[in-house]
Amino acid sequence: MKLLRLWVLVFSAFIVFACCDDDCSCTSSQPVGDVSSSIETSSSYSSADEKSSSSVNSSSVKEKSSSSRKDGSSSSLEEKSSSSKDVSSSGTAKSSESSGKSSSSSGKSSSSIVLATPCKTDSTDTCEYGSVKDERDGQTYKTVKIGSQWWMAENLNYAYLQPTAEEDSSSFCFDNLPENCEKYGRLYLWSAMMDSAGVFPENTKTKGCGRGVECDVSETVRGVCPKGWHVPDESEWWTLRDALDAFSIVENDSVDEIHYWGDKLKTTSGWSDKNGTDEYGFSALPGGFAWVIDPISYQSSLGTYGRFWSTYELGDCCGVFLNLFTGAMLDYLPKSFANSIRCLKD
Repeated sequence: MKLLRLWVLVFSAFIVFACCDDDCSCTSSQPVGDVSSSIETSSSYSSADEKSSSSVNSSSVKEKSSSSRKDGSSSSLEEKSSSSKDVSSSGTAKSSESSGKSSSSSGKSSSSIVLATPCKTDSTDTCEYGSVKDERDGQTYKTVKIGSQWWMAENLNYAYLQPTAEEDSSSFCFDNLPENCEKYGRLYLWSAMMDSAGVFPENTKTKGCGRGVECDVSETVRGVCPKGWHVPDESEWWTLRDALDAFSIVENDSVDEIHYWGDKLKTTSGWSDKNGTDEYGFSALPGGFAWVIDPISYQSSLGTYGRFWSTYELGDCCGVFLNLFTGAMLDYLPKSFANSIRCLKD
């Protein structure tokens, strides 16, 4: 086992250096938003291959205001200019004016947040469920209402097959096995998530939003989701967190917070490190991730990590996503990575 971890560490170092030569060079990754400065990404990771997420460089990420972090330090997220994308001093990644969503000085959503009631245990399930049929391929997805939001309770599995410069498709089944798509859904490159090819008419403003391009789209983005649904922006992930009342048991946004709301989203089985409680029916699964480094693609962490894109970006380099592992946090990675998608009802 020690030899295996050593091999993974060496392999991860190779990936990080390769990524530095590709999209960006490397500094330590930090959580995005208002999560406490006491939480460092490096302490949250439980496997060496996750160090690949540190491949974000301040020189390739546009200036991000240091006021968007509670501790007041810019760290590896350098100041991002408000002229390229509105950044609220509240700690959320967009201002309430540009995203149409309110926020407070702590980065939490406003008092209008509707708190969700735990509705699922090992023996009972009273959650409010629905379903949506994707007319594009006939697949039907279970949905669940949490607070004021309707979420897909399954990962998206629409086969977005537009090729990239290096790959014959921009979405993948883990290990190219159809059974993994059936269980975990597909993994989508940033370009596929945003519908960079402009396949769907609602996405006129995201056409061309692929790797190496800054999209700066402030409105709701359908992306690769079914009609009537969209890819969440980062403030909508915060809304979900707040609906779970994640701050009710902690003080000063302590490290316990990221474990608290992450546990509530994860399934009660299937996670190699720590299963969740799934008490709101979100049923997040650890679908792993993939990334493309010319001309080779890699896949990792099935059973360990669940990563779900948002539409928020850091310049032309990187996209922001919800990272579920032993906890939960918003993090960022180069757009050459492929993550899962949970669609949100318009």
